[in-house]
Amino acid sequence: MPSTVPEQTRPGTAPRAAPEVELSIGGMTCASCAARVEKKLNRMDGVTATVNFATEKARISYADGIEVADLIATVEKTGYTAKRPPPPSPPAGAEGDVRSAAPAADGELLSLRQRLYVSLALSVPVVLMAMVPDLQFDNWQWLSLTLAAPVVVWGAFPFHRAAWTNVRHGGATMDTLVSIGTLAALGWSLWALFFGDAGMPGMRHGFEFTISRSDGSSSIYLEAAAGVTTFILAGRYLEARSKRKAGAALRALMELGVKDVSVLRGGTEVRIPVAQLAVGDRFVVRPGEKIATDGTVVEGVSAVDASMLTGESVPVDVTVGDAVTGATVNAGGRLVVEATRIGADTQLAHMAKLVEDAQNGKAEVQRLADRISGVFVPVVLLIAAATLGAWLGLTGDPTAAFTAAVAVLIIACPCALGLATPTALMVGTGRGAQLGILIKGPEVLESTRRVDTVVLDKTGTVTTGRMQLQDVFAAPGTDRAELLRLAGALEHASEHPIARAVAAGAVERAGSLPVPESFENVAGLGVQGVVDGHAVLVGREKLLAEWAIELPRELSEAKAAAEAEGRTAVAVAWDGQARGVLTVADAIKETSGEAVAELRRLGLMPVLLTGDNRTVADAVAEAVGIDEVIADVLPQDKVDVVKRLQAEGRTVAMVGDGVNDAAALAQADLGLAMGTGTDAAVEAGDLTLVRGDLRVAADAIRLSRRTLAIIKGNLFWAFGYNVAALPLAAAGLLNPMIAGAAMAFSSVFVVTNSLRLRSFT
Repeated sequence: MPSTVPEQTRPGTAPRAAPEVELSIGGMTCASCAARVEKKLNRMDGVTATVNFATEKARISYADGIEVADLIATVEKTGYTAKRPPPPSPPAGAEGDVRSAAPAADGELLSLRQRLYVSLALSVPVVLMAMVPDLQFDNWQWLSLTLAAPVVVWGAFPFHRAAWTNVRHGGATMDTLVSIGTLAALGWSLWALFFGDAGMPGMRHGFEFTISRSDGSSSIYLEAAAGVTTFILAGRYLEARSKRKAGAALRALMELGVKDVSVLRGGTEVRIPVAQLAVGDRFVVRPGEKIATDGTVVEGVSAVDASMLTGESVPVDVTVGDAVTGATVNAGGRLVVEATRIGADTQLAHMAKLVEDAQNGKAEVQRLADRISGVFVPVVLLIAAATLGAWLGLTGDPTAAFTAAVAVLIIACPCALGLATPTALMVGTGRGAQLGILIKGPEVLESTRRVDTVVLDKTGTVTTGRMQLQDVFAAPGTDRAELLRLAGALEHASEHPIARAVAAGAVERAGSLPVPESFENVAGLGVQGVVDGHAVLVGREKLLAEWAIELPRELSEAKAAAEAEGRTAVAVAWDGQARGVLTVADAIKETSGEAVAELRRLGLMPVLLTGDNRTVADAVAEAVGIDEVIADVLPQDKVDVVKRLQAEGRTVAMVGDGVNDAAALAQADLGLAMGTGTDAAVEAGDLTLVRGDLRVAADAIRLSRRTLAIIKGNLFWAFGYNVAALPLAAAGLLNPMIAGAAMAFSSVFVVTNSLRLRSFT
């Protein structure tokens, strides 16, 4: 349904915002289709529209007096389909809306794949028989017809349908040329077989370079028709498979939410679907469970791991009265939370909206092949018609005239143009996969050439994203191994992430740990208990102060120095005396410094962006060699930071791994997602770094730039070949068979050029 902003009635207030609607557009096959729909919509008075070919959606704002039905009718008059978005689902089931388009997309992909595989199987023998005279047995031409006809009629049906739609609405695209070329080649072959000499037993293909006045009736062009169809189907299938992932980031975000929740009804826990949760309901969250929705803690004390949403590496202690966010994880004790926001009002839903807005707002980079075909296609049609007329007028020989016209259409069939991008992308992505790099599609490559700034998320990207024991400071007279053994034993009984880091470090450095004789969690301060007969305290300095224990000067200085470096200090005491300080931090990855240096060598300016505090961020940045730091940012702030950098004229690449990075990854000119991170970040990114090694980010940019260069070289060759060959074909200096062979050679050249990416290191 259209969304509007309530009208302001007080004098002097801002006018009401224009209504907006998002429509799903069907039938678009190239970027020029999206441009045509956008142009038609924007011609309507009071309408401003943006059509995204990748997501197949139109976002439209319109003036009063215009109905959504009018917008749909305009799209349909242009030759495409449009429909309203599905009605809203219950709040917690919002993911169903995002999934609704999946079956249709899957059906389109399956249909293309079936057409491609069948056409490939039928076309290979047709091409081989036509190009290799030794394979031309008696009546081979009839076998070629039997194999090629289904390819041209059924395999190329989507092209014929799109071409017919374009004709009805006065347009022409690459589909038009493919359809006319293949049908003309098939039609002439049928005429030559049934009414000419090509159907006679013993017929063989000749390889004459020029058109003879009477050889058209003995020539068939089935291999050109079938080959062009198969090659273009392959490119279309690869494109459709890439577009299928457009909504995956939103699905990954919504899947973070829980499916059911334990609600308190009259003091009793009742398990209900989260869709039935209402504002004011109180629900129980046990240790390890996700919090169902945004709310306020009304009972219990715990630590909440919000790293997936905020980027904060250290879990946040919460108690009665503190606000908590849906989809974060309860890492400590039992909580009772009162729901304050549900459904579309939650922070998680708001982040999903940010991702959607960033994706739809990103300018669609029109593929060079489509831009060329916008002018190239009608020009070729005019040349073919002019060739036919000129030969008829000059020679009066319809056979030679039609043969020359067919040669023009065949030589101009954009087979190499269709192969230029997908073949380079296939080889580049295959090599990338070996190096731990996933490239989602050709549209992301253009940005890699222009990128000059790389924004690095800290947690999970520059750092490991896991708390680890760093340093151990023992008081004079205290054995380090004993300090670790007693503190680790007590922390091992706690579920707090910092406690787990201390326990894991103690096991690694001191060996096995004893079992505490007693254990108690002190809310917000730490833990206390008895280990090997010692009364042990582990936690904040305030916990020791409650037992009248003060840190000696050496330990106080060590604690202050650690906190100045952004680390968390844990004090340890037993038997009434302070024994040591343990420091815990999110460890920096060993390869991060080298990765930052490599990014600089590529001409990129690194920027550290994090939800952590300034002290922690500065310490990490100094360690890896980053000068520009932006800290204390919320998820929506990360998007604003990327927008601000873009407004300064920078072309921004973003590297991140958390849900909190998903919207920023989508907003950035180039999004690089760490594959070790969340699904939402991976799906929102344009490039995925599977190994989780930041050095791969530099490799990804180098590979993308190399792949883009190969694609542009392919397109230059393919277009240059057409420009050079068209005059020869029109002049009758190219037999259609030679035209078909030249067309095939151009394809071989493009594929061979793309294979050079296999040597990328």
